[in-house]
Amino acid sequence: MATKLAESRSVWPDRLLIDGRLVAGEGTPIAVEDPSTGQIFTTIAGASIGQIHQAIASARATADAGRWAGLSPADRVAAVRRLIAALDARRAEITDVVVAETGCPVGSAVFPIQIGSALDNVQDQLDLYLSLPGIEDHPRPLDQRFNFAGQLTHSLRRHVPLGVVTAISAYNFPFMLNIWKIIPALATGNCVILRPSPLTPLSALVIGDAALEAELPAGVLQIVAEPGAEGALALTTDPAIDMVGFTGSTDVGRKVMAQAAPTMKRLQLELGGKSAQIFMPDRVQAAMGAAFGACMSHAGQGCSIGTRVFVPEASKADVLAGMAQSLEHVVIGDPRDPATQMGPLINAAQIERCERYVRLAVEHGGRVVAGGKRVDRPGHYFEPTVLDVPDNANPAAQDEIFGPVISVIGYRDLDHAVDMANDSTLGLSGYIHGGDTRAAVDLAMRIRTGTVNINAGGLMSGHVSMGGHRSSGLGRERGLEGLRCYQEIQVLNFSN
Repeated sequence: MATKLAESRSVWPDRLLIDGRLVAGEGTPIAVEDPSTGQIFTTIAGASIGQIHQAIASARATADAGRWAGLSPADRVAAVRRLIAALDARRAEITDVVVAETGCPVGSAVFPIQIGSALDNVQDQLDLYLSLPGIEDHPRPLDQRFNFAGQLTHSLRRHVPLGVVTAISAYNFPFMLNIWKIIPALATGNCVILRPSPLTPLSALVIGDAALEAELPAGVLQIVAEPGAEGALALTTDPAIDMVGFTGSTDVGRKVMAQAAPTMKRLQLELGGKSAQIFMPDRVQAAMGAAFGACMSHAGQGCSIGTRVFVPEASKADVLAGMAQSLEHVVIGDPRDPATQMGPLINAAQIERCERYVRLAVEHGGRVVAGGKRVDRPGHYFEPTVLDVPDNANPAAQDEIFGPVISVIGYRDLDHAVDMANDSTLGLSGYIHGGDTRAAVDLAMRIRTGTVNINAGGLMSGHVSMGGHRSSGLGRERGLEGLRCYQEIQVLNFSN
């Protein structure tokens, strides 16, 4: 078995990036835990509230001076590409950091998303940005292009930077989420303050040294980490901040909205999900692999994972038996071992959350088909779990659990499946599986969610956006929409 990286690596990132300098934190220490052992492997000094305000002041002064926004798009993109290249050269270090902080297995199918896909996708997004017009003509009819005096008038719209953007990321795919936020915001001319999850601060701090190597101007990118939420509150309320981009739970997203409201900040929120997978009758055999796919996706710690599985009622018993069989020989263990298929959850609180929802599922008429309890070993491990629940009202089918727990629900017909899929306050993603692609597409268009994947998993592309409906968030990340959300429109009306 591979040697534990937390024991072999002696130096971990521990410096904040403030006003163009790497500095030690002056605030409360952050104890970083290895989820695979439950042990603290390093402690860093967090940012003080004074340092948070220093970062805000630096970003605001830089934005107001126009030193970054005033560069041409090509020059900004060139600088951002230098940052990506510097990070690409640090892949081995970033891998160590991500595995140690998150417990995501290096041999899992989703690990490439943590680092490689992130760096590749943002390159595509930079190409997309350079293809977009910065100024566009309003398509007015000819008779509206002359004013009352007969003068020819012009009306243009400019896409301009917002100014200062706060980026607050989650713990499950920390490096990827950090990159998805800071790269498009920087390219479009904004100054960015990155505040990572206190559970995974190192994935953000590793970016600081690369930013200096890329020679980003001082004040353009700041990176501050803290163990609590005092700094985050400042970063979502200070009038000097123009926009907040947040990835995390819906409950915290609502708090961010409330904090940003008095100063009318722009928002981009990617929040919780309880994605449905509908297996049509002609593709029901494929449902037997749905539990394995969901639970092996970073132990179910993903907002877009399909954790509600809908199958024909007549096939439900066979599907449940097949799911249980698919999980019998899952390799659960050290995330540094390439043979490991499923790693730990992030902390003890997530183990308790999984236990609570399994208990609630049973109390409301469900039963445990496979798994259902923590693994007897050091670290925060929970068994891959399949729940047979009687209906979509079951708590395990309604709430985001964020662990390796899926609910299987029978449907009478496809109308019933659609009704249950849409019976949720969340709407981030969804999946339709069908042998008749035309029928599957028709079904997908009835699902009220930000993304629907038809006979496929999620598409990772810098050209394709992601975002939620209803309580799953506001705005989009990646793609055209993920660029324009960091820009304001200014209209210019003029005549000779």
